[in-house]
Amino acid sequence: MSHASPHTATDQHPGHGHGHAAHQAHAHSHPFRHDADGEAEILDLDAAVLAEHIASITAALPLTADPRHIVDLGCGTGTGTFALLDRFPGAEVTAVDSSADHLRRLREKADGRGVADRIRTVRADLDAEWPELGAPELVWASASMHHMADPDRTLRAVHDLLVPGGLFAVVELSGFPRFLPEDAPAERPGLEERSHAASERHHAEQVPHRGADWGPMLAEAGFTIEDHRTITVHLDRSHSDAVGRYALQSLLRMRDTVVQNLSAEDLAAYDRLLDTEGPQSILNRDDLAVRTERTVWAARRRD
Repeated sequence: MSHASPHTATDQHPGHGHGHAAHQAHAHSHPFRHDADGEAEILDLDAAVLAEHIASITAALPLTADPRHIVDLGCGTGTGTFALLDRFPGAEVTAVDSSADHLRRLREKADGRGVADRIRTVRADLDAEWPELGAPELVWASASMHHMADPDRTLRAVHDLLVPGGLFAVVELSGFPRFLPEDAPAERPGLEERSHAASERHHAEQVPHRGADWGPMLAEAGFTIEDHRTITVHLDRSHSDAVGRYALQSLLRMRDTVVQNLSAEDLAAYDRLLDTEGPQSILNRDDLAVRTERTVWAARRRD
């Protein structure tokens, strides 16, 4: 459980090697390493690019009172944690993740922001036995529920964790974000859509709950759905200096799941986009935009 932001590309199994000679040949041209540091980098980029949308989600939660204790399940490097602390200045957050590196980075950020006294970090695998997490009024799970081995068990555990009347906010991505125009790149138009199709085939097997409708499962676990909305994101490059790096790191991570299913011509064009020292680097494009959707369920414990 190391996925906190409303997107994220960490779905692309960041620990796996690329395993392709053409890519390895110019790996030095990629400024971000494809490892734990790279995974944290993309979570941080996601937070920077989508900060306004995350804030809008926290502001719209149907709470009857500001929570004092919040649990962030699968907190990553703190995207949701810090948005919730900003939204609820009287609250403390218990941030839970399986990655010691992510939790270390979160604590470093907390120190820099002066909010370390409002955060407790807990390293845990939520598919195993749950640690003691207190009795929160709000539980937040962004881009993490679809990674659970037994989602029904997790939903029941969250229900029992919350105080009576407490709220569970589930934020899930509809799929991997898009960045390129449909007619790009010029030599292989539609490359991104073909890459997404290949990635979706992979995830249908590896992450079967991604894209699930959590409403019926939440109701079965004893929750009442109080809000259900889909948020459309479309941000062009002028929105943030981080968009180019976000696109680069995201496509780099997706490569593992598409490499076996793209033609040689498509893969060569894909790698030209990733080559930061080449003329076709995605960092050199001024037509990038972040296009994605995320769905929010706000569910209340009934008793």
